[in-house]
Amino acid sequence: MVSAGFKARGCVRMHDSNLPGRRGFLKASVLGALTPWLPAEATGATTKRDDVATFPKAPLAPQPFQFLPAGSIRPSGWLKRQLDIQAAGLGGRVDETWPDLGPRSGWLGGDGESWERGPYFVDGLLPLAWQLDSPELKAKAQRFIDWTLENPWSNGMFGPKSNDDWWPRMVMLKVLTQYQELTGDARVVPFMTRYFHYQLGALPARPLRDWGRMRWQDEVASIVWLHARTQDPKLLELAALLKKQGYDWQGMFATFPFHDKTDAKMVEAKRKNAFMEDDGLQVHGVNIAQALKASAVWSLVSRDADDRAAVTHQLAQLDQYHGQPNGMFSADEHLAGRSPSQGVELCAVVEAMYSLETALAITGDAALGDRIERIAYNALPAAFTDDMWAHQYDQQPNQVECSLHKRPWTTNGPEANLFGLDPHFGCCTANFHQGWPKLTASLWMASADGGLAATLYAPCRVSTTVRGVAIDIEQETDYPFRDDIAMTMRPASPVAFPLRLRVPAWCRSPSVRVNGETIAAVAGQGFLTVDRQWKKGDRIELSFPADVVTEKGFNDSISFHRGALVFSLPIGEAWVKWRKRGLTDDWQVYPTTPWNYAVAPEGTMERHAVGTRPFAGATPAVTLTVHGRLVAWKAEEGAADPVPAKVIADGDPVTTLRLVPYAGAKLRITSFPRLPHDALQSAT
Repeated sequence: MVSAGFKARGCVRMHDSNLPGRRGFLKASVLGALTPWLPAEATGATTKRDDVATFPKAPLAPQPFQFLPAGSIRPSGWLKRQLDIQAAGLGGRVDETWPDLGPRSGWLGGDGESWERGPYFVDGLLPLAWQLDSPELKAKAQRFIDWTLENPWSNGMFGPKSNDDWWPRMVMLKVLTQYQELTGDARVVPFMTRYFHYQLGALPARPLRDWGRMRWQDEVASIVWLHARTQDPKLLELAALLKKQGYDWQGMFATFPFHDKTDAKMVEAKRKNAFMEDDGLQVHGVNIAQALKASAVWSLVSRDADDRAAVTHQLAQLDQYHGQPNGMFSADEHLAGRSPSQGVELCAVVEAMYSLETALAITGDAALGDRIERIAYNALPAAFTDDMWAHQYDQQPNQVECSLHKRPWTTNGPEANLFGLDPHFGCCTANFHQGWPKLTASLWMASADGGLAATLYAPCRVSTTVRGVAIDIEQETDYPFRDDIAMTMRPASPVAFPLRLRVPAWCRSPSVRVNGETIAAVAGQGFLTVDRQWKKGDRIELSFPADVVTEKGFNDSISFHRGALVFSLPIGEAWVKWRKRGLTDDWQVYPTTPWNYAVAPEGTMERHAVGTRPFAGATPAVTLTVHGRLVAWKAEEGAADPVPAKVIADGDPVTTLRLVPYAGAKLRITSFPRLPHDALQSAT
């Protein structure tokens, strides 16, 4: 995100000596004042961790699904290996090599970076630590949380004293909600309540601005979480005030005016004058990714069906004018049109995932699950080296070189698609951590009728309580690399409840069997419900066979998809170390093989073993074989020209090309010119 120009305004500075001790402060100032709004367990020294989902309560609107308490879902199989890779790479060790998250962080009481990066980091580190049950990672996260909880400001504010910006607190509130669910720490609920009461009084004189104004919905989600536990009416007053002061995303998408690549000159002019005003921020990719949850979250307060359904329209607008084959929209760093040579920021990828996971819980729309999987299994791992020790700020579906060039970026600088520690800007270095852990936390959800829902698919183990009975579910699968999923139910005693199974929209012949008995499943039905008494050892077998399909894109280009996976032509890669960055390095990557092919629209699939590094291009789990011919199509300043709408084959022979899953090709072509049938025939 281009937030380097941030400056703290109206900062309140205090000396730590003016702050009372944590225990006395919380008891006297918080519990005494807020006891009428707090549940009994929040006023004790400890709170037992819940193992059942907490749904919104009236006057908030009901929602069909709810996230299970943090920590209820543990990764297994290839997903566990992927999280282990993250923990062993930047995801678990970035604080050891990057000063912005080191011991001088303002969110540890130091004089270092004191804005969004500490909260961003812990927002992903925390669930990762508990999902892997890693004492080392838990300790790293705990330092940030303890400092935050133990150093409140006397007026109800919290965080580093060097700024009073509302925005970074919004991120830390997300952290605290997860932490309370994981640990039952009794400090969290009164701490959040006191802050929200303070903010309700402070916002009229010091309203939301810039990033906070655009991202108000992230705080409303935390307010809804707290309201479900306290029913404090002041929280809904605060939610309404945030909505009033926040940017009207639903209104923007209702008459979506941004049909073309953003005018960089306009954004630059705004930077020099009032960059934080709407013209820059409403076309900012990360803001838009976070806004995908805005209408759904607000629908819980408004109880308006149009608000709840708005995300579908918003995605359709983005797809029409800025859609990319990896499930994202272009934004490098502002909306950039449909050309697959444009990029998208890693922050936008992980924020879009979280927004859609939230919207899925609120709307129950199975189509959002399809979108989440396409983003998660393509755009997310594509932005990293296979060992997750380096990442890109921007990725391109058609990415033919990663080097120091300014073309084709909308508003970014020349480091935008390099692999490294903090290429271009460091927000993604801090924020990427939430991608895999929050996907894991969204694989299963509770349903409002006392059941469970399998919302996304990956190997995992679920431990929760359904209708008063403890239950474990083991989900074994190599999905999305394979079609089959097996679930073994292990309730402590027989228990009846409805189980909802998402049927991907791309599957034309789904199969569902329970203990060998076929359950009727229909293509396109969204969620299939199996309502029965479940006993230990019950086994559910799903099969979602997928066809190889081609999708038409920019300039009538075609891209290849099979189920949740997108496929790309891998280009030979020459990795050139640019500079040493502590425990890691910054890299440029240059092509060593031709890439300018037009292809025929048919592909043949082959399966291979799922490797230790699941998305590694050297060991692809699935490949597609297609036929193509070299055509006139060039690159300039390290970027492929837009896909030519018409191609002429100049006599080169037909070539057999092997495509791999999108994330495995760090240099790649994903959107191809379509090879005319006569050009294919004339060369055979």
